[in-house]
Amino acid sequence: MDVVIVKSGEIKEIVVERLQDSDYKEITKSKYHFNWKKQKENDVYKLRLIESEEILGLMSMKVYTAEKRIEIVLLACSIANTRKNKIFDRIAGNLIAFACREAIKLFGADACVSLIPKTKLKNHYMSKYGMLDAGRQIYLASNSLINLLIKYKV
Repeated sequence: MDVVIVKSGEIKEIVVERLQDSDYKEITKSKYHFNWKKQKENDVYKLRLIESEEILGLMSMKVYTAEKRIEIVLLACSIANTRKNKIFDRIAGNLIAFACREAIKLFGADACVSLIPKTKLKNHYMSKYGMLDAGRQIYLASNSLINLLIKYKV
């Protein structure tokens, strides 16, 4: 898995791993958009460069075993990696692809990953990540899920 430095096009390897309790002191609303301490009841993951401990993105997930689905409850890139002046690209896509991989591990061919997007991001998620419209939620399953895994080399 990798991210791209926007200005140079240089590729950097990344890792996605479970957030540790000690990480919460570094995760402030001013750096990561949300109060992530409220997500402790879910599975929370961080994305960082292999060569650094700096957290570039965060994702909270909830598993719905009966539905063979993982819901992405909250997803955010660090503020330094959003909008036009972002440093790295492919952070959100890698986190979504990671959720897809975890869903396949749990549910095989029946795996599904969904999220409830902010209204202004719905079309962005659908066009950039191939997510499908299910009304209030958007999702990846079957071919769309596999295509994202291939795109992000997960």
